[in-house]
Amino acid sequence: MTERHARLDLGTVQETLLIPLYGRAVENRKEEAALRDPRAEEIAASLPYDFTRFENLPSLIGTVLRTALFDRWVGDFLEEHPSGTVVELGTGLNTRFERVDNGRAHWFDLDLPDVIALRRTFFRDEPRRRMIAASVTDDSWTADVAAAAHGPYFFSAEAVLPFLDETGVRHVVDLISTRFPGSLLALDTAGPAIVRAQDTHDGLSKVEARMRWECPDPAGVVRWHPGTRMVASHTLSSLPPQMYDELPSDYQAMLAGLAAQRLPQVEEYRLCLLRLP
Repeated sequence: MTERHARLDLGTVQETLLIPLYGRAVENRKEEAALRDPRAEEIAASLPYDFTRFENLPSLIGTVLRTALFDRWVGDFLEEHPSGTVVELGTGLNTRFERVDNGRAHWFDLDLPDVIALRRTFFRDEPRRRMIAASVTDDSWTADVAAAAHGPYFFSAEAVLPFLDETGVRHVVDLISTRFPGSLLALDTAGPAIVRAQDTHDGLSKVEARMRWECPDPAGVVRWHPGTRMVASHTLSSLPPQMYDELPSDYQAMLAGLAAQRLPQVEEYRLCLLRLP
């Protein structure tokens, strides 16, 4: 049993990691769930934080579906490259390793020092899994990853890059494409309507952090580096058919309704998988 923490010291942006953590914890308690994450439920229960501010938010389901899609992408990568390397950029308190590890992959959990300090109370470094305390825009972490594990590489930036400005996002993509050519990068992008309406967003309005990177079309990211290829791009209302078919029926009905409405806050939020040159 994880002991309850007395204090929780996180920066403004770092606090946002608690939203998807709580989403997975709530999802795990459902009779029919899009994913199972008992570790998230245990961690959330141990933190001195008022999660009731996120209770019954529709966007919690969105965070779960996003995570489930990223899980699929990582799982597909490891099926093709069982001994490959997965790097979680801005890992927060994600537990993807517990969900999809195949017993052979190399894994890095990267985040800012305060987040990694918190992670170390729940997780420990292992021969195939290591935590790195650094900003995603810090050049040094790429050397740590390259020195400790071989490719192919999969980089997961879930709910991270929109909180940087475009210069910062470009720098991160430059770092990865230069140091790890041919790697896969999973990321999410938010369009102008989403970024401009954060003060009324059901989840982000409950915290101080705000997204800064407006990305009207993720195809623009592809054009940053000649040879980059868009492997997949989805909205929450247009998930891959196989994933949609495996979701609980009430989720299928909800997503079908969203697809029919074509709401800007849904259609402008995209989940993308890039193959870097």
